[in-house]
Amino acid sequence: MAKKISKRVAKSREGLDRKRVYSLDEAVKVLRERANAKFDETVEVAMNLGVDPRHADQMVRGVVNLPNGTGRDVRVAVFAKGDKAEEAKAAGADIVGAEDLVEQVQGGEINFDRCIATPDMMPLVGRLGKVLGPRGLMPNPKVGTVTADIAAAVKASKGGAVEFRVEKAGIVHAGVGKVSFDENALAENVRAFADAVIKAKPAGAKGNYLKRVALTSTMGPGLKIETSSLTAS
Repeated sequence: MAKKISKRVAKSREGLDRKRVYSLDEAVKVLRERANAKFDETVEVAMNLGVDPRHADQMVRGVVNLPNGTGRDVRVAVFAKGDKAEEAKAAGADIVGAEDLVEQVQGGEINFDRCIATPDMMPLVGRLGKVLGPRGLMPNPKVGTVTADIAAAVKASKGGAVEFRVEKAGIVHAGVGKVSFDENALAENVRAFADAVIKAKPAGAKGNYLKRVALTSTMGPGLKIETSSLTAS
């Protein structure tokens, strides 16, 4: 049975050729023109990569600072003590703690979107792997969330740092802005994200790495993107 879609979603797709492949700039324009929700929709990019993440040498992950931010209010939690805890608070962290924060998380209280820890806190934070890991919140030095430079990490998270990690099907996706952003800002963010994913190409990836790319908004249509337009100046 076909999935029923709302009138709003149907209207956003009206008259579109679903098979057409758009340049990035064209796609951004179409999404913004067709955005009809009563809220500021998130624009999301999905990239289908030629990797099998079941193999360690084909894992793709990293972090990118979007030049124009994400447009969303990111709640940041920091595991730190003493001076580092004060540094985190001064930088704008929403939640700062140590053993007390571990207890909160173990009790199911996870009121944050991003988690950062100082290196000395990792033996403690390691106990939360089964809780934070599946949610993609476990601090990791590879993406800059285990660091002694707490202030910089908090500011990056608040300002538009986006983590990415390839899923089982070989897909990487992320929110890259809002439909209220102007076209140039959105295109810049998408290109910055694509550039980071391309640079994160693993040693084990063979053949065509960047296979398919699509751009969509929360209530809008999914548009296929010419991969060559992602690297255009």
